Amino acid sequence: MADTIVLAYSGGLDTSVAIRWLQERYEAGIATLTMDLGGKVDLEAARQRALQIGATRADVIDVREEFITEYVWPALQAGALYEGVYPLATALGRPLITKHLVRIAQEEEAFAIAHGCTGKGNDQVRFDVSAAALAPKLQVVAPAREWNMTRDEEIAYALARDIPLDLNKRSSYSVDENLWGRSIEAGDLEDPWVSPPEEAYAWTVSAAAAPDQPREVEITFRQGIPIAIDGQELGGTALVELMNDIAGANGVGRIDHVENRLVGIKSRELYEAPAAIALHAAHRALEGMCLTKEQSRFKDRLGAEYADMVYNGLWFTAHRRDLDAYVKSTQTHVSGIVRLQLFKGTCTVVGRKSDESLYRHDLATYDKGDSFDQAASVGFIQIFGLPVRTQAEVQGQAD
Repeated sequence: MADTIVLAYSGGLDTSVAIRWLQERYEAGIATLTMDLGGKVDLEAARQRALQIGATRADVIDVREEFITEYVWPALQAGALYEGVYPLATALGRPLITKHLVRIAQEEEAFAIAHGCTGKGNDQVRFDVSAAALAPKLQVVAPAREWNMTRDEEIAYALARDIPLDLNKRSSYSVDENLWGRSIEAGDLEDPWVSPPEEAYAWTVSAAAAPDQPREVEITFRQGIPIAIDGQELGGTALVELMNDIAGANGVGRIDHVENRLVGIKSRELYEAPAAIALHAAHRALEGMCLTKEQSRFKDRLGAEYADMVYNGLWFTAHRRDLDAYVKSTQTHVSGIVRLQLFKGTCTVVGRKSDESLYRHDLATYDKGDSFDQAASVGFIQIFGLPVRTQAEVQGQAD
């Protein structure tokens, strides 16, 4: 229907209030979409709540495998870590959610999609810009940017309209999670001097509480994509879930970061990303074996560019497709096994092997079997040092 809005619905206070608010403000029917990217959303409960509030259609979709295969793995292959630390869990999920919002909007012939983001964060940009790329004429509505209600005012609004809510589960923090990571912000964490309390974490144990013996784990990659843990081949979802459990149980995956938001402010963010931290470390180590120096160094620069692009909501762009083409080419020979040691919050690469490794023992060894022609180094140094020698002879010694 042309008077329909499709809302990304989490089942929480903000988006539950948004159903009724959108109905009243726009005199529109509201279709909701709740997606499983690996968080702990009760999909059926969310669907029933949406219908009870007044949604005309309530879709729930399990997109975990799509998320890992089409969004997470390309970012892992690229080595994308925003500002060198954040593995982009939330940022990677937003374009996927928008893709399905737009699909349902087209099925319903809706005039708009809606989301629960405020005007202060990055996610609003990711939703809005992704929608602009996929359906330029589709409107995007963000109730929280318009209604200017406090939390208490939202609760009063909900109670006055008999909107069903469970207010007892409210966390002290703003939390978003999917398979690739968990983000935690707000509350006392807004003071960068405050040490994060243990209650903020859910996927990882503290380093002090981690086992006293290290855990070694072997990760097998095929063309830059992890396919097995300790020799057991797994699909993407199962592999990430298992790696989250193993690394998290050993205290690996906690990040405390003051980051630069796209909207121009700094914010203190906590992240838990056990699988992401471990798999990025293993992938980088394998690339060190299988890529040339030039490939590795250019990929470092590309990884930073890729991370910025994802963080800034530019997934559905020609630039991302172009970067993916280069990344895919670099991963052709990135196959092998990496052994990690997980111990009290640390993740250390302790072994790696590959049939396509550029490391050759006969060239690297100083022992018997050394095939490196050391006499050839004299001529190499003569040629390599020629510009330095020439400049010293003509212009004098540098200070």
